[in-house]
Amino acid sequence: MRGFRLEPLQARHLDDVRALVADPEVLRYTRIPEPPPDDFAESWIASYEAAREDGTRDGFAAVTGDGEFVGIGLAPTIDRKDLELELGYIVPARARGRGVATEILRLLTVWAFDQIGAMRAYLIIDVENRASERVAERCGYVREGVMRSIHLKQGRRVDAGLWSRLPSDADRPT
Repeated sequence: MRGFRLEPLQARHLDDVRALVADPEVLRYTRIPEPPPDDFAESWIASYEAAREDGTRDGFAAVTGDGEFVGIGLAPTIDRKDLELELGYIVPARARGRGVATEILRLLTVWAFDQIGAMRAYLIIDVENRASERVAERCGYVREGVMRSIHLKQGRRVDAGLWSRLPSDADRPT
């Protein structure tokens, strides 16, 4: 799905972010604490707003021309010294299956290479999240391998695939 833009994630997106972090599928496949603290959405947005100022992370809301919130795109880690960053995307249930995640990642990747000057963008994807792996594949990311037991969530260790993309990759998004 095209026809939406990424805008800075801000407090005005709070209700939509609250709904996202209450979604069991989002909680299952992300590093969001489960259950999230009551003020998680507020503090999460505030942390992205503050980090935008110092350039260590950034977050965006995906919004249609009509103002419909269709997801978020994140750069939870920006390493300006080594010119690499982690990217991520979350789409609400009502917008899934419409290509929204693919378009968010495409836009984030272009932003990472063109605006940040990144030489490497990477994704960390729970190995059980096949839908997200398909998004990475569609956007030209290469699976480098599996990081075993990288994250503890709900008393279980999670394996995650490490996916990357370089600006020199032949099928660079535009």
